[in-house]
Amino acid sequence: MTDETTAVTRRRSMLATIATGLGGLVAGCDGRSVGQRSPTETDDDAGVAVDRVAESFTAPWSVTPLPSGDRLLVTERPGRLWLVSLPDGEKSELTGVPSVHARGQGGLLDSELHPEFEETPWVYLTYASANDGGESTTALARGRLNVDSGSLEAVERLHVAEPFVESNGHFGSRVAFGRDGTVYQTVGDRQFKDFGPQHVAQDLTTELGVTLRLEPDGSVPDDNPFVDEPAAADAVYSYGHRNAQGMAVHPDTGAIWQSEFGEQDGDEINVLRPGGNYGWPVADEGCTYGSGDPIGVAHADRDDVVGPVYSWPCGSGGFPPSGMTFYTGAAFPEWDGDLFVGGLASQSLARFTVDGTDVTEAEQLLSGRGWRIRDVAQGVEDGHLYVAVDADDAPIVRLSPA
Repeated sequence: MTDETTAVTRRRSMLATIATGLGGLVAGCDGRSVGQRSPTETDDDAGVAVDRVAESFTAPWSVTPLPSGDRLLVTERPGRLWLVSLPDGEKSELTGVPSVHARGQGGLLDSELHPEFEETPWVYLTYASANDGGESTTALARGRLNVDSGSLEAVERLHVAEPFVESNGHFGSRVAFGRDGTVYQTVGDRQFKDFGPQHVAQDLTTELGVTLRLEPDGSVPDDNPFVDEPAAADAVYSYGHRNAQGMAVHPDTGAIWQSEFGEQDGDEINVLRPGGNYGWPVADEGCTYGSGDPIGVAHADRDDVVGPVYSWPCGSGGFPPSGMTFYTGAAFPEWDGDLFVGGLASQSLARFTVDGTDVTEAEQLLSGRGWRIRDVAQGVEDGHLYVAVDADDAPIVRLSPA
C-alpha cells in the first residue's frame, strides 16, 4: 500500500476522529476548529503522555530536532519550511527554500542536518522538482540555516535523480547521513507498472527505485558499488526498491535501515547492503491492487536479491511504513534500541524490538486517533519522540513519559 489514496484516507480519518470523540469541536475566532480536550493526552496502552507541541501544519512530511534541543525543523509538502520553538509552540517560516513541484505526492519532503551542524549549519532538503516540460524527479539541495534572519542561505542544488518522468508519485525522498559521512537518499520507482525484469527499479542506468549515496557536496564517492560499471549510474548504492520513505542508521552497527511501501501489502523493512538488489518487482511479498495476484516470486525463491528483515505479505493488510528512527534516549529506557516506524493507512506508530536483524513488532502507539503518521524523530536532549501527522490541518505531537 502507498499514500496514493491520501484523499480517501483523510476523509476516513476525519470521520473516525468525529466518531471517537476526538472532535467536540467549536469554531475559534480565527475560523479554525479548536478541540475541547486537554492539550495533554495519554496513550493508556503504552503509558505515555501525548502533547501537541505545535498546530495547523499542512501535510507535514518531516520533523527534525535541532542540536540546541529547543527547536524543530518541519517541512510541509506544499513547499514551506518551519522553525518551531518547543517551549511555546511558536513557529516561523524560513525563507530561501527551493521552489518545489507540489503535485500529487510531490513537494518539499525530507530534511536532515549535516553531522557537524553546530560548526557548519547545513540543512539538507529533498523535494520534487520539475523541468520545463512538466516532467518531475527527486532533487537534493542544501542551505545554511541562519536562525537570526529566519532563512536558508547559500542554497545550492546538489543532485537531481535521472531521468525526469511524467509522474507525480513515488518520489521516495528520505535522506540520512551514514557513519562514514556520506549522504544516503531514496528515490522511488515513480509508479511504473511494468512488473517484470525491464522495470526501472531493475535498470541500473536510471536513478529510479534506488538508494543514492553521495558526498556531502553532492559528488559521487569513489567507493560506490557501481562506479566501475559503464552501464550503471555511479550514484546508485542499492536498487530494486519501490518507494522507500523511511530511513535510519542503526545506533550500534551503523547499518542503513529503510522502510518501503509495497503495492497491495508487501510493505517492507530492509537493511541495506552496497550494490544490493532488493527485488522490486521481480521478487516481492505483495500483490497487485484489487486482484490479489502475486508480483514476481518470493524473495526466498531467488538467490540474487536481498529479502526484507520484516514484511507485511499479501493478505496481511499491510502497514504501510513511512518515517522511522531507532530509540537511544533516556526518557524511555525500556525502549533502548527499539525501532519506531510511522504508519499511514494503519494510523499508528509501531514499535519494534530489534536483535541483530531479527525484528518483532511489540506494539502500536497512537492508535484510534485517526492520525496518519508521516515521520518520527527523537529529541536531542529530552529523549522524547516527536511525530509528524499527515493531514491538511495537522499537529506535531510529542511522546513523553506519562
